[in-house]
Amino acid sequence: MSLTPRPLTLRPLTRAEHLAFVAERPSVSHTQVPSWGDVKPDWRAESLGWFEADGRLVGAGLVLLRPLPSTKRYLAYLPEGPVIDWDAPDLERWLEPLLAHLKARGAFSVRMGPPVVARRWSPEAVKAAIADPGTHRLRDVPATSCGPGLGLAERLRRMGWRQSAPGGEGFAAGQPRYVCQVPLADRSLGDIHRGLNQQWRRNIKKAEKAGVKIVRGGPEDLPVFYGLYAETAERDRFIPRPLPYFQRMWTALTAEHPDRMRLYLAHHDGDVLAAATMLIVGGHVWYSYGASTSRKREVQPNNAMQWRMMCDAHELGARVYDFRGITDTLEESDHLLGLLRFKVGAGGEAVEYAGEWDFPLNRLLHKAFDIYLARR
Repeated sequence: MSLTPRPLTLRPLTRAEHLAFVAERPSVSHTQVPSWGDVKPDWRAESLGWFEADGRLVGAGLVLLRPLPSTKRYLAYLPEGPVIDWDAPDLERWLEPLLAHLKARGAFSVRMGPPVVARRWSPEAVKAAIADPGTHRLRDVPATSCGPGLGLAERLRRMGWRQSAPGGEGFAAGQPRYVCQVPLADRSLGDIHRGLNQQWRRNIKKAEKAGVKIVRGGPEDLPVFYGLYAETAERDRFIPRPLPYFQRMWTALTAEHPDRMRLYLAHHDGDVLAAATMLIVGGHVWYSYGASTSRKREVQPNNAMQWRMMCDAHELGARVYDFRGITDTLEESDHLLGLLRFKVGAGGEAVEYAGEWDFPLNRLLHKAFDIYLARR
């Protein structure tokens, strides 16, 4: 006779409880650690924990609450979370207490991004798809391997969750559904170097011959990074975040863990040509923000800097080096295709996650918020 599991209890966690839970996990998103709430002052952050009847903490999530203008109602957002047993056959046991708690907190809608892989494409499969003029989107390419995210989507739909519509810039875009990751686990540095394409290996050698030096920076170097980042934003036509955002990120993340965030700078003859931030949580390392100048591109500072970051991630014992978001579009006319080529050239796999999902607790306010976001 099978016994029905007792309901899970959900309650707020202290930072110490949340961090202890994260430390026991092989991989947790940097957007699901307590300090990420300090990076987002426009949101109210709360750490939540799921407890078994015997008092064991078995799940955790960072929820960000954003008020609907002129009301005391909130959009509740768990970016790339929560960190729960997504394979559990009784997923309602996990998600129903979450919805009940957030409804009591005044949430009119809940958005989450299950950190569950749906599909993966090898670098070779992506390169072949880019070269095929008949292939227009990554989602139409047969996957090299599939994960539990495909089945999870159907389960969430049956429970009343809706897949979030992809948006434009800013919050509406949410966290990336498609990312590029270089696997590091059980691979030597030589293996990883052999996984780079010929152009990458050539560019790294060229940077070394030209005398490009990659150095670790500190908070005092953030204005230098920002100057390059602002130039990149103008060149690539996106709206840059302000300098205080990066300063706040550095302060918050490194206060939580001294090696949670790193800054790398590419120097050449007294000139800083490129810079990038790197985030570290357990065995997962992310390339977060990158910036470069148009000057002296021929000395290939970006390849040299990324290779140094990958080497450092490997030295840390990381299982994956995550290049973050990539485009799903394989059209030559898409200005983001070059970035996809760059990341896949480093031996990166294309990875599709389950995507972001909404549960409207108040359909009228949920619709009103969608309209508000669309008008911004």
